[in-house]
Amino acid sequence: MGDVLVRYAQTYVPKPVVREEGRVTSVQDGVLHIEHLPSAGMHELLEVGARGTAMVLGLSPRAVEAVAVDGIEHLVEGATVRPAGRAPSVAVGDVLLGRVIDPLGHPLDGTPLDVPATRVPLERRAPHIYERSRVHRPLFTGTLAIDAMLPIGRGQRELVVGDEGTGKTALALDALLRQRDTDVIGVYVAVGRRRAEVRQVTEALAAGGGRWCVVAAPEDSSPTLRYLAPYAGTAVAEHFTYRGEHTLVVYDDLSAHAVAWRELSLLLRRPPGREAYPGDIFYLHARLLERAAQLSNDLGGGSLTALPIAETQGGNLSAYIPTNLVS
Repeated sequence: MGDVLVRYAQTYVPKPVVREEGRVTSVQDGVLHIEHLPSAGMHELLEVGARGTAMVLGLSPRAVEAVAVDGIEHLVEGATVRPAGRAPSVAVGDVLLGRVIDPLGHPLDGTPLDVPATRVPLERRAPHIYERSRVHRPLFTGTLAIDAMLPIGRGQRELVVGDEGTGKTALALDALLRQRDTDVIGVYVAVGRRRAEVRQVTEALAAGGGRWCVVAAPEDSSPTLRYLAPYAGTAVAEHFTYRGEHTLVVYDDLSAHAVAWRELSLLLRRPPGREAYPGDIFYLHARLLERAAQLSNDLGGGSLTALPIAETQGGNLSAYIPTNLVS
C-alpha cells in the first residue's frame, strides 16, 4: 500500500481548477450589471452571492445584464457571480398532480414534494409539421353553447378574450373541471393574479377532483417569475403530452404576461414599440402557443390544448395584445 502511495505521489501532476467568476458592478431598478463573465449565454441562470439567482437577458462586449429570479436580498453591488451552466427549469411528473408550484417548481401550497421530481427546461422546440397529426377528437368544456356551436378539439388553441369581470376565468375553470371524468390532465397557469383568486381556483379544482396542477406567479411576484410562468406551465403539460397523454393548459392571463415582459424590457432599456411593448412581443406568445399540438402516433399520439386568456379594455378587440394572440 505504501509503494502505491509513493508512486502516486511521484507521478501526480496538479491540475489547476478554472472557475469563471464575475462581479456585480451595479444594480439599477432590479437589473444587475455584471462584468468578467465572457461565457455567459442568453437565458442562462447565474448564482449571485450566497443564495441569489438571476437570469441573463442582455449581453454586451463589456458586461452582462441579468434580472432577479430568486433571493433578491443577495443581489447587491459587489456580489460575486458564477454561471450555473443551465437555463431555468421546472419540476415535472405525477408528483405535481394536485399541487401548486411556482415557475421554478418550488411548492407554494406549504407541503414539500415527497420525492425528487424530474426537471426539464422551460423552453422547448414546438413540434414540426411532420410531428403533428390532424385535430380529430373533441375536448368538451362543459359550456353547452361552446360545445354545440364552437367545439374545441384536442391539440387546438382557442383564445378567451373579454373585459375584466366578464367571466373569462370562470369559463376556463369550468373547462378544467369538466375534465375530471376524462383522461385529460389540467394545468392552470396564473400570471399576475391576486393570491386570493389563485386560492379560489385551487380550492375549486381540489373539490372537483380529477388530475390537475397549478403553476402560479401572483401579482406580487417578480416580473421575471411572471414572465417565466406560461413556459413553466407548458413544460409541465408537455411532460404528459409526450408520454402519450392529453392535457389542457389555461393561461390566465397573457395580457399580464405581456405587461411583465414590457416591464423587463423597459428596465433593460430596449426600444419600446406600440403601447410601449418591445418589438419581440409577437414572437414571445407565438413560440409559446405553437407548442400546443396533437402529436402524431409516432410520438405517442398525445395532445396539448391551449386556452389563453386575454383582457381587453372597453371591449377593444383591436388592441395590440389581443390582435397578436388572434393572429
